Amino acid sequence: MSARILVAHNAYQQRGGEDSVVDAELALLRMHGHEVLEYTRHNDEVQGMSRVKLAIQTLWSGKTVEDVTELLRAHRPDVIHVHNTFPLISPSLYWAAARMKVPVVQTLHNFRLHCPQAIYLRDDRICEDCKGRVPWRGVMHKCYRGSASQTGVLTASVMLHRSLNTYRDKVARYIALNEFCRSKLIEGGLPAERIRVKPNFIDASDMQNAFCRDGGLYVGRLSNEKGLDVLVKAVGLLGRNPVRLIGGGDLENVVKSVFGDAYLGYQPLSTITQEMRRSSYLVLPSICYEGFPRTIVEAFSAGLPVIASRLGSLPEIVEEGRTGLLFEPGSARDLANKISWAEAHPQEMGRMGEAAYEEHSRKYTSQKNYEILMEIYDEAICERI
Repeated sequence: MSARILVAHNAYQQRGGEDSVVDAELALLRMHGHEVLEYTRHNDEVQGMSRVKLAIQTLWSGKTVEDVTELLRAHRPDVIHVHNTFPLISPSLYWAAARMKVPVVQTLHNFRLHCPQAIYLRDDRICEDCKGRVPWRGVMHKCYRGSASQTGVLTASVMLHRSLNTYRDKVARYIALNEFCRSKLIEGGLPAERIRVKPNFIDASDMQNAFCRDGGLYVGRLSNEKGLDVLVKAVGLLGRNPVRLIGGGDLENVVKSVFGDAYLGYQPLSTITQEMRRSSYLVLPSICYEGFPRTIVEAFSAGLPVIASRLGSLPEIVEEGRTGLLFEPGSARDLANKISWAEAHPQEMGRMGEAAYEEHSRKYTSQKNYEILMEIYDEAICERI
């Protein structure tokens, strides 16, 4: 019998990869015949909400408890799969689930339980000062949105629920996106025996319809942590620009001025897929710990090798010389060298693209992902029976 699943997610104001992952998993579960319920709150609700009310919601949302309890009584799901709870859903959801004896599976798309900024980055450098500790340093440095008060509220929520053993006792299984993330979550204090690894996924493009490949491609948010400054400097060192860019964000005006017509703006997935099938390599110059960029899965599915920072989970996902190239994090010179090599060796990059496509077929298809997800659900359900 197919499991009945309640999926809970606090959607972001600026839609990103995490929201896309949630949508993809919802579609996957429904495709396999599961009855899927949704509990969604959106950060647009924050508009007009007083700071005091928002702070209370972040610590403990009575609305979530009421809403989720009603859903559980009415529909009796077998498991709740939670994605983001910050700030409006809050960890009060876990308590509502426990009272109704419904097991919780929590995907951790970032490191917010141990780092106020969620990506272990401060002043454009890796920072793990708060990992496994009271994150007072994050408040002092105003790590969340440059605000001591907002960082303080986030920190208070984390510490409250640590003291209540919410994260230890109320979540049956955690999902990390790769082994690197799992290791960091364990270092931060989460129970190792409850953390499973499940990557992101996407079904493959038709390689037979790939275009004649030429040049590089960047796809993602235009922000500091994504390493746009490194890419800008690398292009300057090359003396020419072989890279097209897709995305939106805070640095959009900078990107427009530097890349001109090579900046394609924000584009739908269909256009992104076309661009990936006509590019020779994807550039991912992040200076932060990435979880599992869905962009890499999309690239591999299109037979596109990746030039990525040798940082965090990326060397685990991109194998040097087989599915792409790695460069020293933050080094514009090394990135320029790798781009120059890729441009000079199209046949080698083509072979890496074929290997990337094979890697996708082995690890990142929807069917493989579904099998892993069902194993995790079964573990969570059996543990609570």
